[in-house]
Amino acid sequence: MNDSIARAKFVDKLMTAVFYCVAGFFILLLVAFALYVIINGFKDFSWSLISFEGSGIGNLFFNTIYLVFLSLLVSVPLGVAAGIYMAEYAKQGKFTKFLRMCIETMSSLPSIVGLFGYLVFIVMTGSKWNLFSGALAVSILSIPLIMTVTEDAFKSLPQGYKRGSLAMGATLWQTIYKVLLPACLPRIMTGVILAAGRGFGEAAALLYTAGMSTDINWNSWNLLSPTCPLNPFRPGETLALHIWASRTEALAANAAQMANLSSAILMLLVLSFSLGARYLSTYLDTKTGGSRK
Repeated sequence: MNDSIARAKFVDKLMTAVFYCVAGFFILLLVAFALYVIINGFKDFSWSLISFEGSGIGNLFFNTIYLVFLSLLVSVPLGVAAGIYMAEYAKQGKFTKFLRMCIETMSSLPSIVGLFGYLVFIVMTGSKWNLFSGALAVSILSIPLIMTVTEDAFKSLPQGYKRGSLAMGATLWQTIYKVLLPACLPRIMTGVILAAGRGFGEAAALLYTAGMSTDINWNSWNLLSPTCPLNPFRPGETLALHIWASRTEALAANAAQMANLSSAILMLLVLSFSLGARYLSTYLDTKTGGSRK
């Protein structure tokens, strides 16, 4: 009996060490990859490369942030609302199972959905390439992810949250808005971070929707002007598209350098957004739930 217990403890320690080694290897690989991209990107850094003139990538940096903002403006309300409906209002049945299967299928859609965005948001509307069409194409990819995360977050909450609120006389909507949603906020923010990360790195879905050109006049703030920075219906090349174009089609002498710098800045941008969103989630969670000692 003692030999069996000792053998079980040995196997447990051995497998724990193996899993720690595997996790450490992937963490080391991720850190090495990130450092390689950042160091290689800033190796021949010059301030002119990040300017907002034609030779810099400042306008592309702004386009990337603005497009992700527009996509989250569409996908977050729809995704969260759909997740709440599936978790709290939808009745279990064949239709609900079919709907959930469709949503799971949409979560794994390839980036070629940009062709669908091109047909629907560009061809059928008779418009030209624009940032808003790109944001809608990215939203198609993001909504299922945010919805699934929201539904799982609501279903994973202890039943005491909901029952206690209903027992005090609150309606279902009041319970969702005042109790369940704040409690699910950290997990929902995780879905938002994942959706934003996909938007930052998306290229194929934007190739036929957002366009490959940028013409911004920072002195023009008329939203109807085609050169206004905040005009969502102007073409806008993002950093991900610029990286792809610089590596495949560019003829400039510093194309490789621009691609490396764009990759490094894009990685830092995603990291900064993730840290900022996580901090905001923690702050809101502490504010709504009270300070924790």
